[in-house]
Amino acid sequence: MRHREDLPFRTTVQDTWIPLPDGVRLHARIWRPVTDEPVPALLEYLPYRLTDWTAPRDAERHPWYAGHGYASVRVDIRGHGNSEGRPGDEYDATELADGVAVVEWLAGQPWCSGRVGMFGISWGGFNALQIAALAPPALRAVVTVCSTDNRYDNDVHYLGGSVLAVDMHAWAATMLAFVCRPPDPEFVGDRWRQMWRDRLERVEPFVHTWLTHQARDDYWRHGSVCEDYSAITAPVLAVGGWADPYRDTVLRLVAHLDAPVRGILGPWSHQYPDRGLPPGPAIGFLQETLRWWDHWLRDVDNDVMDEPLLRAWINESAPPATGCSVREGRWVAADTWPAPEIDMTRYRLDGTMKHPEPGPVRVVSPQHTGVDAARFFPFGNDADLPPDQREEDGRSVCFDTAALGHRVEILGRARVRLRLTCPARRGQVIARLCDVAPDGSSTLVTRGVLNLLSRRGRAHTVEWTPGATEDVEFELWGVGHAFPPGHRIRLALSSAYWPWVWPHPDARGFTVDPAASELELPVRDGSADRGRPPIRFEEPEQTPPLGVVFADPATLGPERVVRRDVGAGEWVLEVDPRYGGPRTYPDGLVVREAAVDRYTIREDDPISARTRSEWVVGLARPELGWEVEVRTRSEIRTDGADFLTDDQVTATERGEVVFERSWRRRIPRTHG
Repeated sequence: MRHREDLPFRTTVQDTWIPLPDGVRLHARIWRPVTDEPVPALLEYLPYRLTDWTAPRDAERHPWYAGHGYASVRVDIRGHGNSEGRPGDEYDATELADGVAVVEWLAGQPWCSGRVGMFGISWGGFNALQIAALAPPALRAVVTVCSTDNRYDNDVHYLGGSVLAVDMHAWAATMLAFVCRPPDPEFVGDRWRQMWRDRLERVEPFVHTWLTHQARDDYWRHGSVCEDYSAITAPVLAVGGWADPYRDTVLRLVAHLDAPVRGILGPWSHQYPDRGLPPGPAIGFLQETLRWWDHWLRDVDNDVMDEPLLRAWINESAPPATGCSVREGRWVAADTWPAPEIDMTRYRLDGTMKHPEPGPVRVVSPQHTGVDAARFFPFGNDADLPPDQREEDGRSVCFDTAALGHRVEILGRARVRLRLTCPARRGQVIARLCDVAPDGSSTLVTRGVLNLLSRRGRAHTVEWTPGATEDVEFELWGVGHAFPPGHRIRLALSSAYWPWVWPHPDARGFTVDPAASELELPVRDGSADRGRPPIRFEEPEQTPPLGVVFADPATLGPERVVRRDVGAGEWVLEVDPRYGGPRTYPDGLVVREAAVDRYTIREDDPISARTRSEWVVGLARPELGWEVEVRTRSEIRTDGADFLTDDQVTATERGEVVFERSWRRRIPRTHG
């Protein structure tokens, strides 16, 4: 990593307030180049508190853009951080309308050329696409990283039509702890207390809304730009990583956008790809995006649109590991997507791939199948990635190829077609694709899920006729991976995957008929690389770090622990999400942040599934005598017919309780 201070422009930074049409003001931080000429503006628009939570990340990139001649702007959305107003649902109409107003305000400033770009990762990447679909005239280009075009099928709520227990729970709990944090008196003065009170009284746990909409209805269609790709006219650079759950959005955007588009898919986790967090290698992402901005916001005649439509990293086979600083592999290119050099190759489950026993195979997995699924959102931590899958494979039914005689390279989304007989009205199918080495170790390559209620489409709930036989199909997450000679390709099928998938109460599995079932792999012809120049990126560079002092990781305890009560048959997965921990900022702000998520299930009882999340957040400015704390607890369980949620918030100032509230909801389980 190169930390640069010798940039083309000297820069200034200023905090300001952006007025909205209804009188609410949003807190913004603007880094600007020192110049008399108007410059384009770049906007990152998030709820994640620019004065503390994202400040270290912001310091790496916003000053860098300003040093290259752009006004780089970081804005907290309404009701978050120091912004005024009350918080709403994620990506609601108010948030997007506010975003359009911010774009228009930036374009109208005397220091702005009238051209605006939006960039962001995750939430900021989402709303960059969503605001682009509203087509404000000043928005001329977008860079979206680790984001989604489909809020139902490719977000933190549902997976293959099933409740995504691991992040439906964890992210709702995280956002409850986030939204309950107060404004900072250093920036808003004495009114912080009343702003905080207004915010707390408006809070509603997201999980209530998310669980109320269990099929893909209008709630999920809102903000899903896949509903109308043609609405986006601004050029889009879409970036993702194979270790991130949103990676398929890049493949869909390069396939469906009418606007100018380019895609980059690397080995990365849910992080900007210049940060150097595992898995790498990192790239010069800021330099790459600068080419994009220069072309579309400054009319620079560079070669950015001469790049291939998609640049993708192919992972080489590696032993299973929960952390990986650098993945071995290489960059490849595709000029169209789907690419002609990729052939959907069929592997019959009674032919090229086989189970040891012939004939139909019963799949009834123990309910703790999935404890080795690893983190849904790998964040660059040591315990993010899946461990050896041999135990998971033993809880599943596996179909293997013979040892490969040649290299098999895949790029894209695999698909399974299965003939199933199911004894119950509801069920789930989980498919994992694994790379099995000669020593028997099993490395997870990709996976997919189908809630059988969703087999006719995510917007429909169709129960299975008990005992009936049907053909179903679904895709696995996209990936670039090379299976070497001597390894075997394994398809592992299970009927449970806790805590990623919330089990249905009547979990009796299914029978698969191999003679009418197959796996389709997107096999890439390596000869397509002949004659192509190698794909290269510059080494990553950023502006110098902010200087936040973080706690020693050794003092934080384990990230991920699995406990088994052998007598009770109970399994508990305990996770520390490691979003930052205790830290002290250069301006004197002291943050205490601790969280733990627990997922519990008995191996023979799907109704025993339950989740619990606890957060403690402390904020202090000793020089002001300011000290506050937010404690939250969130739980989800089910009695079979309904989801039962229980959420609590306690807020204190200098040890005195200033707000308490509890919510309990019973939400009918109609689909997920």
